[in-house]
Amino acid sequence: MKILFAGGGTAGHINPALAVAGYIKEKAPDTEILFVGNRGGMEENLVPKAGFDMEFISISGFSRSISIKGLKHNAKTVKRTFTSSREAKRIINEFKPDICVGTGGYVSGPVLRTAAKMGIPTVIHEQNAYPGVTNKMLAKSAKRVMLAVKAADKHFNKKSNLVVTGNPVRGEIITADKASAREKLGVDDRPLVLSFGGSLGADEINRNVAGLIARSGQDKAYQHIHAYGKFGKWFPDLVKEKGTDIDECDNLDIREYIDNMADCMAAADLVISRAGAITLSEIQVLGKPAVLIPSPNVAENHQYHNAMALVNAGAAEIIEEKDLTEELLIEKVDSLLKNPKRLSYFSANSKHMAITDANERIFSVIKQVLKR
Repeated sequence: MKILFAGGGTAGHINPALAVAGYIKEKAPDTEILFVGNRGGMEENLVPKAGFDMEFISISGFSRSISIKGLKHNAKTVKRTFTSSREAKRIINEFKPDICVGTGGYVSGPVLRTAAKMGIPTVIHEQNAYPGVTNKMLAKSAKRVMLAVKAADKHFNKKSNLVVTGNPVRGEIITADKASAREKLGVDDRPLVLSFGGSLGADEINRNVAGLIARSGQDKAYQHIHAYGKFGKWFPDLVKEKGTDIDECDNLDIREYIDNMADCMAAADLVISRAGAITLSEIQVLGKPAVLIPSPNVAENHQYHNAMALVNAGAAEIIEEKDLTEELLIEKVDSLLKNPKRLSYFSANSKHMAITDANERIFSVIKQVLKR
């Protein structure tokens, strides 16, 4: 069996593909797998690091800017639309895949369109509650459209062959245990808040969570783990300006990056985060109550729709960034942590949404399509 994966641009498109590819190699070691990505994208480092072969095409999206720079970029994009299809055809002819799997991003467009024209079956996986433009277009020719959440089905054509598979979640998240995680981290019986904004950091989350952390350093009511990200190195100084030296507070664990997320999330009583698809899937698997602050700087505002899927299920609170203030965030956190019944309600609803066998479901869909 030969499988070609196409997806990239963000970790949210790449990591699910890597998780599925790894699962397939574990279950069917003789499977040949090739990834196609965009030169210069995150996939250029992540895929080889995971041990998979990779080919590249050049593709980009259109700029909405009417500046000279924007017009030049769009001219290149038009040219790449044609050249990327030729590059995709060459790769497909050389690899001869039995099936092509698209996980989103610009790169999946020309690869899956070309494969479909060549008579090769295609399937796509949509990680978000609001699908991207590329996946909505590719759904027309795909044999199956795999969804992370059922809420996404209303955005696809009713003729599309839809199936809910969930998002692949790392095994260490699925098996994480709250009691052992808290013991490992050395936290006590006080409520533990976990907050983060991604590996680069989220400026607005950093600025508005600082007050909560400064207060916890003073009244010691909560324990708090916070990751401020690569571009948030100024964060400890901001907390200090608010009257708390984090180095002197044993209930505060403030760092640039969280490299033990499974333990930190399992141990937490409340999570404050963006609403990226994979993060939300991990929150659901662990049944964590959450205050979600969707990024407004993403395509189709899909993080808002991701967050609302949990809010509508009674599993999370939402604060849109335009409404975010230090006072509102503190109010939300206090109201949840002082209401154990509501925390339990959120936790149960979140866990009810979880899909823990997404890799197995996705591999099953691939095998079903190949049989047909």
